[in-house]
Amino acid sequence: MTGTDLRDFAELLYEETRARTDSPVGTLFNGAFVEAFREYLVEDGTLEDVEPCYCRKQVGRSVAEVYGYGLNDDGTVLDIVTAEHGWKAEVMRKAEVQRVLRRAEVFVERCSAGLHLQMEESDPAYSMARLIHEAWPNLVRVRIFLFTDARITVESMPPGEVAGLRCTYELWDIARLHRLASSGRRGEETVIDLEEFGGSLSCLRVPGDADYDCLLTVLPGRLLADLYERHGARLLQRNVRAYLQARGKVNKGISDTVRDTPGRFLAYNNGVSATATAVSTQSAADGVLLLTSLVDLQIVNGGQTTASLHHTWQKGIDLSEIRVPAKITVVRQEMLDELGPKISRYANSQNSIKEADFEANSPYHVELQELSRTIWAPAPEGSTRQTRWYYERVRGQYQVALSEQKTKAQKADFKKEHPLAQKFGKTDVAKHELTYRGRPHDVSLGAEKCFRLWTEDVVASHEGVPGVQHFREVVAKSILFEHVRKIVQRMRLGGYLGPTTAYSVALLVERCRDDIDLDRIWRTQGLPEWITELVPELATGIVRPLLVDAPGSGNVTEWCKKVQCWERVRGVDWTPGR
Repeated sequence: MTGTDLRDFAELLYEETRARTDSPVGTLFNGAFVEAFREYLVEDGTLEDVEPCYCRKQVGRSVAEVYGYGLNDDGTVLDIVTAEHGWKAEVMRKAEVQRVLRRAEVFVERCSAGLHLQMEESDPAYSMARLIHEAWPNLVRVRIFLFTDARITVESMPPGEVAGLRCTYELWDIARLHRLASSGRRGEETVIDLEEFGGSLSCLRVPGDADYDCLLTVLPGRLLADLYERHGARLLQRNVRAYLQARGKVNKGISDTVRDTPGRFLAYNNGVSATATAVSTQSAADGVLLLTSLVDLQIVNGGQTTASLHHTWQKGIDLSEIRVPAKITVVRQEMLDELGPKISRYANSQNSIKEADFEANSPYHVELQELSRTIWAPAPEGSTRQTRWYYERVRGQYQVALSEQKTKAQKADFKKEHPLAQKFGKTDVAKHELTYRGRPHDVSLGAEKCFRLWTEDVVASHEGVPGVQHFREVVAKSILFEHVRKIVQRMRLGGYLGPTTAYSVALLVERCRDDIDLDRIWRTQGLPEWITELVPELATGIVRPLLVDAPGSGNVTEWCKKVQCWERVRGVDWTPGR
């Protein structure tokens, strides 16, 4: 990786940010920068999701500054994002990193003490500060993420403490993001050294064929809990069924067994099935085979067991007697995309979850990608240049394809043919489709949850593979959503851009479905004038007042996730004027 590569990637990241906003600086640009970074990390499984929300305040002699936040599903881990942009791959020293992280720490400390009480409710950051304060009693850990287009000289920061809670730091600079985006992998390589988790494990090797081997072992319950504590969703990202299991309610039977009869857990539990791309083993003096490390461990069946043990452990229940049977299939990296989904599907065949292939290499996503590489979009009025809409089946494909262009002229031609503003991925399709189907409350749950619901409810019922007309409708819905988003963004309403956009589009479609011509939107690559004129009235006069008026002066962000919010909005007495 050369300095030129990083500068080019930093420029691409800047262009991707600019494609999301008309503002080259300020709060809107800050949010767009976080969104651009966020997509890579949500796809990687490092983040569940994060809500962009910029806040900078002078607090006494200190500065508090953050760019976004997120709370995991069980309300025990707080993610805070801070950022530094405009470095264009220049070096950021340790002292600067510490300064930026400290500002985020100050913000968290003040929120835990009730910073929202000193803020106006109209402040876009009020809901964030209030949510953190209300979540504080249940939190066990804080993670602070630094997103930057600089090159950081420090590799890591040791864990610390913020307002009495353990705090860890995730440093994502332009070099680390570039490795993730251009490696051709689903995510960063994860190496698990079992010596860090209590020592090696006795195992039995069962030879497979040229493409895989298999190990049988028994995992301590505390090991699974610790692995989930450290790696979270990344342990489950290859199999979204397992991801769904882990995101559901904690299994009461598992919790009861751990608490009441821990010694029988091994007898009662079916265990976990996992894959890895490599393992290290050694023979003990007595000839027993010991498993010492794993690379890219993925739990493809047993996600609920893993998450339930982690949840139970967080509640202070002892896991020392818990043992979990495990089958670990070691698959060569180059065979993982072929064998991984099949192992996952067959391991989960007994489950009642709808039969749909959640993997990026499912027929639906593969065909959507192929269509995006062959279909030319009509040239906009007044232009003769045609372009393509680039579907990223796997995050980072655009960057890889761009890097394969050898000369500056070829790179420029590639970007003209595939404009960054016309790059979209799986979570984008999910967001646009569910909004069009009248589910803005589900869209407000966040990218990953929205994607899972769309996969279950839409992709699972899709007959065959998508064709040309389906692709054009997908793009038309994207144009509708993103153009409305840009209109709302330019109005500078102050926060809640995502929910305001989703609810505005959903209500527009419900009241004007017969008038919205997706074929025309595809042909013109834009919105008809009547929609662009209607959006300001719809967003400011109808939708936004209902969103910010959460019952009981509750949290607006959480209110937008509830079906009751959508029922209130869709029940409004509003007849669009044409």
